[in-house]
Amino acid sequence: LFPLAVRGSEGLYMVNGPPSFTESTAFQRDSGKNCKAVAFSKDGSLFAWCNGEKVNVVNITRAEFLHSFDLPKTVCLEFSPKNNVLATWQAYATAKDGTAGVPNLQLHDLKTGKCLKSFIQKKIQNWCPCWADDESICARNVNNEVHFFENNNFNTIANKLHLQKVSDFVLSPGAQPTKVAVYVPGSKGAPSFVRLYQYPNFGGPQSALANRSFFKADKVTMLWNKKATAVLVVASTEVDKSGASYYGEQTLHYVGASGDSAVVQLPKNGPIYDVAWSPNSVEFCAVYGFMPAKATVFNLKCDPVFDFGTGPRNAAYYSPHGHILVLAGFGNLRGQMEVWDVKNYKLISKPVASDSTYFAWCPDGEHIVTATCAPRLRVSNGYKIWHYTGSVLHAHQVPPDQEMWQVFWQPFPDGVFPERAVRYQAVPGDLPGAQPRPAQAYRPPALRNKPVSSSKLHEDEPPQNMKPQLGVSDKPLSKTALKNQRKHEAKKAAKQEAKADAHQGPAQVKAPQNALQNTAPAMTTGDPEVDKKIKNLKKKLKAIEQLKEQAAAGKQLEKNQVEKIQKEAALLKELEDLELGV
Repeated sequence: LFPLAVRGSEGLYMVNGPPSFTESTAFQRDSGKNCKAVAFSKDGSLFAWCNGEKVNVVNITRAEFLHSFDLPKTVCLEFSPKNNVLATWQAYATAKDGTAGVPNLQLHDLKTGKCLKSFIQKKIQNWCPCWADDESICARNVNNEVHFFENNNFNTIANKLHLQKVSDFVLSPGAQPTKVAVYVPGSKGAPSFVRLYQYPNFGGPQSALANRSFFKADKVTMLWNKKATAVLVVASTEVDKSGASYYGEQTLHYVGASGDSAVVQLPKNGPIYDVAWSPNSVEFCAVYGFMPAKATVFNLKCDPVFDFGTGPRNAAYYSPHGHILVLAGFGNLRGQMEVWDVKNYKLISKPVASDSTYFAWCPDGEHIVTATCAPRLRVSNGYKIWHYTGSVLHAHQVPPDQEMWQVFWQPFPDGVFPERAVRYQAVPGDLPGAQPRPAQAYRPPALRNKPVSSSKLHEDEPPQNMKPQLGVSDKPLSKTALKNQRKHEAKKAAKQEAKADAHQGPAQVKAPQNALQNTAPAMTTGDPEVDKKIKNLKKKLKAIEQLKEQAAAGKQLEKNQVEKIQKEAALLKELEDLELGV
């Protein structure tokens, strides 16, 4: 069983996952209508919630009540990775006389129930301290510095990372040594940059493992891969100065812990909607470009491995084992999902979860939950549990006068569920999958009784494998390489022309007048390359004649069209030389 926690106006309760879908007896329903915050521990054994009166902590696996804290205004909760500490955050408020308010971020020892430390944390953004997975290090951002504590001793700052203005930081996952990615926004014409450090070596730029600077960034999102070998940085500006997008402008950067870094070249212009690391840490998927968006899997060299073509999508979700990838279009899109077998790059299913505001993989790597939650959508709230082959196994709709605010799976430690072979045949479902009626294009009354002409606003690009075949390199060439390739081809063509001229020159000189006068299509010089050039020149001269006629008729020509007409004499001379065999 894989329990789900459900929070809404009906209270807080848990539901058993597949196959039973009954309410869980491991957690006693809290019917209070004021439940603001809930959290599972990383291993799923502990569960905490605030019901508007107290913060309660229970052990789900043993169905045992552990602690209760008198913090009624708590709006955020988080467990440390090894369940030693519970962090709680309440909105910060100053005293009526304007003096500083009381500390609003509390760290509680879950063994004794005592408060280890209280801090003032004014903003909800990045409110929670970050722990290394073994809890040997804990860090928080204080006044543009990162303060590090060791072994949950919060009375002593063990280390500080001080740069001119640290805006954000992320600790690497996994075993020691812990690495830290920090972001410093640019100011006074200086670029923004992301630097990677290995704790505790913070002795200036020289001690950094890697550095990546960029100009276009008002904010960044930093994503470590599971093995902590690289970080993906999505740099965003609030406003796109070119006016091409409402979403601002985004660029994607790769920063390796070994010091290498690069801009990830995305073949289509437009926003970057989502970026996700594969759990194998050697590939990542990006969803980007003006709609219909492209989705591409890249390797650690930032070379494309597989292109999924274009489609209505803005999110990517790898399964916990990394063997399946779901591309989906939620929010302002219609909820279409594409489920892909990543190993063979085969499409498994294309379910549709209309009006979904939330998506999550079950820890077993087989099931999915999609949900419609308030306040994003206040009608038709509920959730569906799917098998990745497209079958709906269970659906729950809350009554029309109620709201559902949150639904999420109970986590499990890695390795609990083995990876299963990918299935393509849909598993039997209790409910039919939602197949919306195909949307009909609007047709004005005058055209409604006439045959439908198939016209598309855009042609969808098909998926294609980007891996270079043996002996053939499909790697896109850089600008310099393309330039050199063109030069090489031009030299080769010139040599061939020179050879052809040497062989055919005397024969052609005999009848220059005839060659000039005889413009019948049947005439050839004997060299297919020269014939091709003559044909192209005649085509250009014909186009110039048409432009001259348009100008004579009084049409205003564009600048480039005027330039074309000015080239007429040069083109005639070139044609004459070719036909004479010069």
